[in-house]
Amino acid sequence: MPSEFDLIRRHFTRPAHHTELAVGDDAALLAPRPGMRLAVSTDMLVAGTHFFADTDPEGLGWKTLAVNVSDLAAMGAEPRWAFLALALPQAEERWIAAFARGFFACADAFGVDLAGGDTTRGPLTLSVTIAGEVPAGAAITRGGARAGDELWISGQPGRAALGLAALRGEAELDAPQRTEFVDALLRPQPRVALGLALRGLASAMLDVSDGLLGDLRHILECSAAGAIVETAALPLAALTASGADTALCRRCLLAGGDDYELLFTAPPRHRSEIESLSARFGLALHRIGHLTAERSVLLLREADGGLAAPPAYGYDHFAQDPILTSP
Repeated sequence: MPSEFDLIRRHFTRPAHHTELAVGDDAALLAPRPGMRLAVSTDMLVAGTHFFADTDPEGLGWKTLAVNVSDLAAMGAEPRWAFLALALPQAEERWIAAFARGFFACADAFGVDLAGGDTTRGPLTLSVTIAGEVPAGAAITRGGARAGDELWISGQPGRAALGLAALRGEAELDAPQRTEFVDALLRPQPRVALGLALRGLASAMLDVSDGLLGDLRHILECSAAGAIVETAALPLAALTASGADTALCRRCLLAGGDDYELLFTAPPRHRSEIESLSARFGLALHRIGHLTAERSVLLLREADGGLAAPPAYGYDHFAQDPILTSP
């Protein structure tokens, strides 16, 4: 059986592009570019909580890094370095090789060096610490939104949650959409280019991991603001076209997780510039509401004009049983 260091050497050691010293020593040596600040985030994925234990390891390798890349996209930061810690029940080399292929496919797609990490025996747990760069004063945080700002969401939220529902036998989806939605769950696409382009436009931003409404509450809390979400503006049609129940589609869109789309706010004066980004990146950007001065008050405006509090917000790791959702 290969040793821990054999596995690292075979599957996780390769030339770095912007790291002075990477895998193989006691610590990495990083050299941020002049005028840049480091943005650092950590996420953990646990078998049975965030993914099925029999999930395809190559797709899992992609997702393990992608969810971290998405955190930096949400701050307008450019991802550059990752540190990978693996707890593995056993040293199954075929599984590790496939996982590494997926991980490095994502690393190559977004220009990330694997700069270090650790391995040990234990319940299957995957943890990444990622670091990136953002110009001083340019980071987009959760705390910059103000009353009157418009609320935007990228892409098609709800696909990953519907894909999970299909895998669990809780939804019957038409074949093309089932494939698309399951792929959205297993291989999320971080919106790095959009995040960089929103520097100077977005007032607050995060990526949707635990549900659109649940994550929106983080912006409201940090920005001391409220929000009204216009349900008529939500991109629901693409979900209901899958053949799934409309109520389930709406719940997945508003309170599902694992989308890793960008939810952001921006002053109305930037609307035309934001709309131009949609064409530039070939990515739908939906204006779904606005912020109010009523601190932490989140309401849905239905098609008839009525306002109501949402029946559900999203996933809470300690308030609910594991449902295989986001970190």
